[in-house]
Amino acid sequence: MTQTDLANAIGVTFQQVQKYESGFNRVSSSRLWEIACALKTSVSSFFEGLGGVGTDVSDRTDFGDLADRPEARALIQKFRKLPQEQRRALLNLAKSLEAADK
Repeated sequence: MTQTDLANAIGVTFQQVQKYESGFNRVSSSRLWEIACALKTSVSSFFEGLGGVGTDVSDRTDFGDLADRPEARALIQKFRKLPQEQRRALLNLAKSLEAADK
């Protein structure tokens, strides 16, 4: 996959991907998730070989095959573009839908 392909998949310019790759710009956790989805790998694969640093996490979420689902990637990309107040409202809606389903 080229930098341009990756940039298109995660909604940034290829120059931004270059800045991430070089370490010039930091990568947020949500962006790292999008990159992992675009590359069809897990976020943890970026940390392989670090000797277990930061792997003692008791509350992990297993997203299973969610990263492979185009609608999940699209939802994440749209969510990131929402203002904070609308993000909160959408999260509350998801919580109420989940509670109604139980």
